[in-house]
Amino acid sequence: MITGSIVALVTPMREDGSVDMDSLKRLVDWHVESGTDAIVSVGTTGESATLDFDEHIEVIRKTLEFAAGRVPVIAGTGANSTSEARELTAAAAELG
Repeated sequence: MITGSIVALVTPMREDGSVDMDSLKRLVDWHVESGTDAIVSVGTTGESATLDFDEHIEVIRKTLEFAAGRVPVIAGTGANSTSEARELTAAAAELG
């Protein structure tokens, strides 16, 4: 069981609407260094309505990569449609 401070991490975006992966890495590192116990990637901070499927999975994949096992990462797989949420859940499960 995960306990403690579990943060729904915001997905940083550039002005053109693309995901800012450099800032995402800095956020993950900051949370790890600050004692956050777990990170929720693409959680309840609004991104699931604005990211397409591939972007959604890429943010989860990169969050896992950046966390590098230092803290648990919970994949947020919510979506505006049940079928997309199911596809996201299956794809996230494949990431490990």
